[in-house]
Amino acid sequence: MKKWLVFVLLVACGDSREARLQKFLLKGNLALKERNFEQASYYYGEAIKVEPCYADAWNNLGTAYFEQERFDVAHEYYEKAIGCKPDFINALLNHANTSYELKEYYKALADLERVAQLKPDTALVYFTQGLVYTRMRAFDKALQALDRAMAIEPENPDSKVNHATVQYYLKNFDQAREELEVAVKLKPEEPNIYNTLAMIETETGNYSAALSSIEKALSLAPRQAYFLNNRGFIYLQMKDLEKAEADINESIGLDPYNAWAYRNKGILMLERKDYANAERLLRQSVDMDPFVDKIYFYLGLAFLNNGNKLSACESFKKSEEIHDGMVTPALLKACP
Repeated sequence: MKKWLVFVLLVACGDSREARLQKFLLKGNLALKERNFEQASYYYGEAIKVEPCYADAWNNLGTAYFEQERFDVAHEYYEKAIGCKPDFINALLNHANTSYELKEYYKALADLERVAQLKPDTALVYFTQGLVYTRMRAFDKALQALDRAMAIEPENPDSKVNHATVQYYLKNFDQAREELEVAVKLKPEEPNIYNTLAMIETETGNYSAALSSIEKALSLAPRQAYFLNNRGFIYLQMKDLEKAEADINESIGLDPYNAWAYRNKGILMLERKDYANAERLLRQSVDMDPFVDKIYFYLGLAFLNNGNKLSACESFKKSEEIHDGMVTPALLKACP
């Protein structure tokens, strides 16, 4: 996700109130740039003591916490900035980003709609909408939003990669590959290109090519939690459970809030016939993010193997409703 910082130059002189505000803000910005978050927070706090409704300071204080992945605190401070300055575009975008990280997708969309009203030609608004709709599995809306982003910034490789990722989710694999070929010409060292290629090859059963692509992604972004989790999933499909477990556990260690990693660990437990732990992990995944791909199918399998046929059938029906394409006719027939 992209973040926005407000850097205000020190233009006033003397000990005026405005000069003090700018001095504290500038010192905070310099500390934030150096990732000295404690010092940055101190200076922003001093500015807020001078002016309790200083929107720039509240916004940048939020960003200091966002950079530390303390999203709940960042969210609160961005709200303070917006409360002081309702049309503050940077704070609205930052608040949308934080809502996305907190999986509060409707709040993110509301912020983005407000920015679109204020400044409709902002590509970043539609790009971020595309990310949110992708997380919500509203893939048609995601494509529309990303199309609008690319119409404003045609050469933005990030929009193209995310557009290709949506094509992957829609199982338009050839189209996704074509779009990634365009993206790689624009930004050959973008690791998400190779991660998406790995996902495509996994879905089509070409695990050797999938491993090659995910290794390329990891060579560009070592210890990236999402990539490690995806490599773990590839190993799961190859039935190499030890390597799968090592990658998934490392991914969770790096990012304990990734619902996809708990889904994959739940699948690992299904493979090991440890159905009690499979159900626990898959429940945890769906509680963290109900939009995780194929989560209801795997949760249904866990319920079924734990003798809870009613809950299994409810999960299988949810899987069918969102068109996962995983539930077999035999499983559906067994449900009332």
